[in-house]
Amino acid sequence: MDFNNTATYLTVKMLCPLVIYEDNTRLRQSMELLLNEAAGYEITGSFGDCDNAEADMEVCKPRLVIMDIDMPGIGGIEGVKKIKQHHPEVKVVMHTVFDDDNRIFDSICAGADGYLLKNTPPLKFVQSLQDLMEGGAAMSPFVAQKIFQFFRSNNTVKEDFHLSAREKEILELLVKGNSYKMIADKSSISIDTVKKHLQNIYHKLHVSCGTEAVAMALKHKIVKID
Repeated sequence: MDFNNTATYLTVKMLCPLVIYEDNTRLRQSMELLLNEAAGYEITGSFGDCDNAEADMEVCKPRLVIMDIDMPGIGGIEGVKKIKQHHPEVKVVMHTVFDDDNRIFDSICAGADGYLLKNTPPLKFVQSLQDLMEGGAAMSPFVAQKIFQFFRSNNTVKEDFHLSAREKEILELLVKGNSYKMIADKSSISIDTVKKHLQNIYHKLHVSCGTEAVAMALKHKIVKID
């Protein structure tokens, strides 16, 4: 057996299959270059609209989808609904210039797992996707602030989930849009320790990912959102 070829085969198989929906051809091509094998992704589909999202999922079989909002046809928010209706396990991140409240919350209600603005720096963008696939939350800090404002202006129920002080600290940093690396740096702990704390937090909150944890934290006022 040729072990070199085997190693190469295993590396390719470990790449995360990714689909991009973006009607701006140059931006779509730029993302394809950014999110290539070196970043840990295999681009299995790249489209200028999401009218055929259901069929695309069957053919391309992605684990992650990057979704623009304002596209010809049904648009990104309806695209998320279609994907989540038939493939709820697929992670969908909105990638858009829009930062208004309605589009943010419509996207989240449609099932989006993250919301990143197009002015997000490339390295931050890639790191946010990686965090999402590892169970974190992909959310631009400005978007997080919009969500804070929404929950501050609505009556929510405060509930105690018996999180430790350290767990609350980690969760608060996650809610504010920090990556695993940023949380580790600010808390003076390793990234592996951050992941372990988050696993415990998810268990106590009865959620399965960072986006759900953020929603629970805000809904039940678990962390400070000033």
